[in-house]
Amino acid sequence: MKQYPLYYKGKALMRVGNVIYYGDMSEKYIVMLQILSSKKLDDIDLSGKVSIQLQYTDPEIKATDRVAKSAERNGLYAAVDLASVWLERALAGK
Repeated sequence: MKQYPLYYKGKALMRVGNVIYYGDMSEKYIVMLQILSSKKLDDIDLSGKVSIQLQYTDPEIKATDRVAKSAERNGLYAAVDLASVWLERALAGK
């Protein structure tokens, strides 16, 4: 089965466990979304609280100093929507 990458507003989404990376590592910033809680709806796990971090991609910056902004939202859609605004503004230099 061939895997196709997911995109939201032209930026790639990559999932590793409960963490979703949004953006391109070759650019100055990415967003890390971490699903902190989930709830069951029949056979589906729905995300609850999601942590959002706008991070620098520069490997020379210490991991503790890479976070430029952070927040929490309820639900994955609200978190990804905020992440797209942050990433767009950060990459535009605003």
